[in-house]
Amino acid sequence: MPRAVPSSAGRLLPCPGHLIPASPTPLEEAVPVTARKPPRKAPDPTTTPSAPAAEPTPAVQPAPAAPAAQPAVSAPAAAAAPSAPVGSATSPAKRKKTAEKRTDASAPRPRRGGGRGVRPVQALDDADRGRLLAGEHHAPHDLLGAHMVRGGVAIRVLRPYARSVTVLAKGLRTELHDDGDGFFSGLLPVPSVPEYQLLVGYADNEIEVHDPYRFLPALGDLDLHLIGEGRHEELWTALGAQPMEHQGVAGTRFTVWAPNARGVRIIGDFNYWDGTGFPMRSLGSSGVWELFLPAIGEGALYKFDICRPDGTHTVRADPMARRTEVPPANASVVTAAHHEWQDQEWMAHRGDVPVHEAPLSVYEVHLPSWRPGLTYRRLAEQLPAYVRELGFTHVELMPVSEHPFGGSWGYQVTGFFAPTSRMGTPDDFRYLIDALHRSGIGVIVDWVPAHFPRDDWALAEFDGRPLYEHSDPARAAHPDWGTLEFDFGRTEVRNFLVANATYWCEEFHIDGLRVDAVASMLYLDYSREDGGWSPNEHGGRENLDAVAFLQEMNATVYRRNPGVVTIAEESTAWDGVTRATHHVGPGGFGGLGFGLKWNMGWMHDSLEYVSKEPVHRKYHHNEMTFSMVYAYSENYVLPISHDEVVHGKRALVSKMPGDWWQQRANHRAYLGFMWAHPGKQLLFMGQEFAQGAEWSEGHGPDWWLLDPSYAAEADHRGVRDLVRELNAVYTATPALWQRDTVPEGFAWVDGGAAEDNVFAFLRFDADGAPLLAVSNFSPVVRHEYRLGVPSSVSAWAEVLNTDAARFGGGDVLNPDPLKPESVAAHGHRTSVQFTLPPLATVWLKPV
Repeated sequence: MPRAVPSSAGRLLPCPGHLIPASPTPLEEAVPVTARKPPRKAPDPTTTPSAPAAEPTPAVQPAPAAPAAQPAVSAPAAAAAPSAPVGSATSPAKRKKTAEKRTDASAPRPRRGGGRGVRPVQALDDADRGRLLAGEHHAPHDLLGAHMVRGGVAIRVLRPYARSVTVLAKGLRTELHDDGDGFFSGLLPVPSVPEYQLLVGYADNEIEVHDPYRFLPALGDLDLHLIGEGRHEELWTALGAQPMEHQGVAGTRFTVWAPNARGVRIIGDFNYWDGTGFPMRSLGSSGVWELFLPAIGEGALYKFDICRPDGTHTVRADPMARRTEVPPANASVVTAAHHEWQDQEWMAHRGDVPVHEAPLSVYEVHLPSWRPGLTYRRLAEQLPAYVRELGFTHVELMPVSEHPFGGSWGYQVTGFFAPTSRMGTPDDFRYLIDALHRSGIGVIVDWVPAHFPRDDWALAEFDGRPLYEHSDPARAAHPDWGTLEFDFGRTEVRNFLVANATYWCEEFHIDGLRVDAVASMLYLDYSREDGGWSPNEHGGRENLDAVAFLQEMNATVYRRNPGVVTIAEESTAWDGVTRATHHVGPGGFGGLGFGLKWNMGWMHDSLEYVSKEPVHRKYHHNEMTFSMVYAYSENYVLPISHDEVVHGKRALVSKMPGDWWQQRANHRAYLGFMWAHPGKQLLFMGQEFAQGAEWSEGHGPDWWLLDPSYAAEADHRGVRDLVRELNAVYTATPALWQRDTVPEGFAWVDGGAAEDNVFAFLRFDADGAPLLAVSNFSPVVRHEYRLGVPSSVSAWAEVLNTDAARFGGGDVLNPDPLKPESVAAHGHRTSVQFTLPPLATVWLKPV
C-alpha cells in the first residue's frame, strides 16, 4: 500500500497514485536547481502573456518586459522551468501543434525517438492523454512523475515545446523517449525511486529542474477536513499561493477550491501563461486542487485555468490571493509577509476597556483620495500625524480590499484577501497600520461580505457553476447594484467570509470591521418586488442563512481577537443587532453579535432638522429628540459618513441654510450637539474643515481651503480647530462616553423648547459627574437664559463654546463661572442663567 507521510497539518497522508516502497526513498529528497547552459537568444518582445499559444519562456532566459506597474518576476520563479524558450529559431506553430490542437488525443504525434538505451513504458491510453492535454484530469500525479512498476521505475514527463528530457540521478543519466505532444517517458532499471531531476532541452538551451510531479501533497488531511466542514478559521494558510519549503525544496504550493471543475491548471509568467505542463490534482472529495511548484517564489504572477463542467475553459484570479497586480491588470501575485510589527503595546492594551465604555471618535478616510498619489508608506508619514493632531481615537478606512473599479470606492470587491495594490504591497499596508498604532490611533476597515461584482475573471460562476453566489438566480442577483450576493447557506462560502474577517484582524492588526450593507443581507425581500423573492422555511422574509453567518462571524472574531470591535451599517429596526448571539430576543432570534451599530435614524433626522431655515425648525423639533426614544436599544455610532456628502446630497456645511457665516455657525453647532449626544461619533474627511464641495474620489478633500494664501482660510481653519477642541474635551470627559449605552448616562434638562430651537441635556459618567450641553439653533442671542441644574453642583464653567472667535464665531461667551440660584426650573431646585450664543453649542462642567 502507499506509504503515509507527514502532512502539513501534522497528520499522515498517503501519496495517491504513487506505488512507493514502505521504506524511505530518495523520492522525498531534492537537490538544488541549476541551469546547464545560458540562452543564446533573448525572448521575443512581440510575444505577450495574452497569447497562450506562444511558447513559454525557459527559466534561464530573461523574462519579457513586464507591463508598467506589474510585479517583477522573482529569481525563483524564473528558475521554475517553464515549458519552452521564446525566440527560438523555429516558431512553436511551425515546430509542433498548438495547445488547442494537442488536445486531439485520437491522433497523437508519432514518436521522434530519442532515449537510446532506455526501456519503453506502457503508453498512455488515448483517454488519459487527451484529458491531460485538455486540462481535464483529476489526478495528473497518477500518470506523471516517478512510479514503481514491474521491472523498475517508470518516469513520465509532460513538457510542451521541449526537444528532449533527460533524467539525472546519482550514477544515472538517461534520456527519455519522446512520445509526442510534449510527453516523454522511460523505464529506469533501478530497484527504487532515485533522487532525480530533469534536464529539459529546448531548441537553443537546456535547463535542470525539479519535477513537480514527484512531490507528495503539500496540504494536510486536517486542512481538507476543516475546509469540508466549513470550519477552517485560518483558511488563508490552506488555500491560495503559499511560498514554502516542501520535502526540502523551496517553492510555492498552489491550492484552489473548485469542486465543479473537470480540471485545473496553473498559468503564470513562469510558464508564459500556458498551463499545459502544470495540471493540478484533485484532493479527494474536498473540491480542492493542489500543485507544488518548485522554485516559484514571491513576485510570480499566476492565475488558474479552470475546465468547466461543459469542457470550456475559464481563466480566473485566485479568490485567496493575498496580493494582486495593479488594476486594471488582475493577475494574482505570490507573496509572503515580512513586516516586523512594532505595535506590541497597542495590541496588548487595546481591549482593556469595552469599546462601548471607552472614547471612540472616528475619522473616516478614503485612502486613495485623502491625498491623491500617496503610497501606503507615504500615507504613514502624514495620516497618523494629522489624525493625532485633531484628536480622533480611530480612523475608519473605506474598503481596502482589491477592487477593479475605483469608482466603486472599494465596495465591489474581487480580492477579499488582498489590500489594493494601487498604493503598494501588503507589507506596505501593514507598515501604515503599524504607524497608526504607534501614534495611538485605532484602525477600523470597511468590510463588504454582502455581495461581489460579476467580473468574469473573479468569483462569478468561478468553476463553471454558481459557487460563491446562490444557485437560485433570483437569490443571487442583487437588485440595486447589479452584483451577486454570497450564498450564506453554503458552508465553504460562509467559511471563506468568516476566515476573511479574522484574516484582516490577525494578519493586519485591524482593530475593527465596519460591515457594509447588513440590511441587504438580512431580508430576502430587500429591494425586491412582490413575486421576486421566496420566503424562508417559516414563511418569513428573514434570510436565516445570513443571520447564522453574521452570528458566526461575530462570535469567531471576538473569540479570536480580543479588543476588536465589529460595527454594523444596518438601516432598519432589526432587533438585537448589538445583542449577544446567545441572547434570544422577542422575535425568537439570538442577537447578531455586533459591538456597535450605525444610527442611521439619528443621522437622517438630525440632518433634516439642521437643513431647515431656523424659522421653520420649531415645526421639526422632534426630529432632534426622537433618537433618545430608542437610544439604548442598540450600541450606537453617530455617522456623518461619505454617503452623506456625495451624489447631490451636498457637503455638511453646504446643507446648512443662510449665508456663509450662518452656514459655518450651523455646522459648528451641529458638531457640538453630535459630540455630546449619546453614541460614538464618525466624521468623513473634509467635513472637519467645512469643505463646501461634495467629495469626489477623483481629487479628494479641498486642502487648498487651508492654504494661508486663500482669503477665507481662517473660516475653514476655525472649524478644524473646533473639531480638535471637541475631541480634546470629549476624550478628557468620561461623562461623554462612559455610559453611552445605558439610560443612567443621560437626562433631558429641556427637550421641549421648540419655540427657542434649544436643546439642553445632561451627561453623566460612572461616578455621576455631569456635563451640561446646550444647543441653540436660532440665529439670535438669548440673554439670561435659565436652565435647571442639579443642586449638588456649586458652580459651572464653560469648557466649550462653538461661537468662540478662534473657531470663526461671534465670541459670545460666558467667561466667568456660573453659580446656581435657588430658582426651580425644569424639575430641579436650582438653576443657572447665562448667555446663549446664536447658532451655537455650549458645554458646561462643574468646577
